[in-house]
Amino acid sequence: MTEVLRYAAFTTDPAGGNPAGVVLDADALDDAAMQRIAAEVGYSETAFLTPIDGERRFRVRYFSPLAEVAFCGHATIASAVALAERDGVGDLVFETGAGTVPVATSKPDAVRASLVSVPTRSRPASDDEVARALAALGWSADDLHPQWPAHVAFGGVEHLVLAVRTRERLADLDYDFTALGELMRECGWTTVQLFWPRDERTVHARNPFPPGGVVEDPATGAAAAALGGYLRAVGRVDRPSRITVHQGEDMGRPSELMVDVRPDDPRVTVTGSATAIPA
Repeated sequence: MTEVLRYAAFTTDPAGGNPAGVVLDADALDDAAMQRIAAEVGYSETAFLTPIDGERRFRVRYFSPLAEVAFCGHATIASAVALAERDGVGDLVFETGAGTVPVATSKPDAVRASLVSVPTRSRPASDDEVARALAALGWSADDLHPQWPAHVAFGGVEHLVLAVRTRERLADLDYDFTALGELMRECGWTTVQLFWPRDERTVHARNPFPPGGVVEDPATGAAAAALGGYLRAVGRVDRPSRITVHQGEDMGRPSELMVDVRPDDPRVTVTGSATAIPA
């Protein structure tokens, strides 16, 4: 019988963060079995790891309840912490559908993992993309922050990135699940990264994920990596910087993601804790 571990990522509280399923040895599972298990677990993603040649190197596949995704940040953090608790902290290498992702684990207090994304990129969103997204969200153009352009950013998978004018607008999220899901599938977006810039180094974020059959993610590591690429692209990073992303608060599952960005490197480091969810 396949053992499925359950971890909450980007938190030290099992009641917070984003839950992920983790299967540490998926060598005997085919695609259909992985999809079935992910659907049964019901979390936004379950990670399936297969050891490959080389010490602490794994092939990793990620499945939402509805489909496989190329990369998932919170399930990467959860998997790395699970491995560190089993085998000890140190460096890992995950071979994902998006590319090679190095992960470092440490234990200053709780076990913490830092993933280094594949090279990020970001482009301005088209007027049509923004208009259709706003219609599905039930928002107007006036709800968007005038100093932060709408983009489509990549950090392993693609995300529409929209900055909102106020924290109140971000908190009041009640979107058309079907319409947004159809738009996202058409455009190839994994989530929509909605964020409010509290200050220069702190943002609050929410991430609808209808293509995965999930209304909202309480913590999204892939979107945090994409956000780092977005910040570079729009000229907000002129020196090595750490941005703290607060997510999940409006869902009652607070999460904290630390995003390290450099102006001279398209890769982004995303750091967080994870903790086992009691059975």
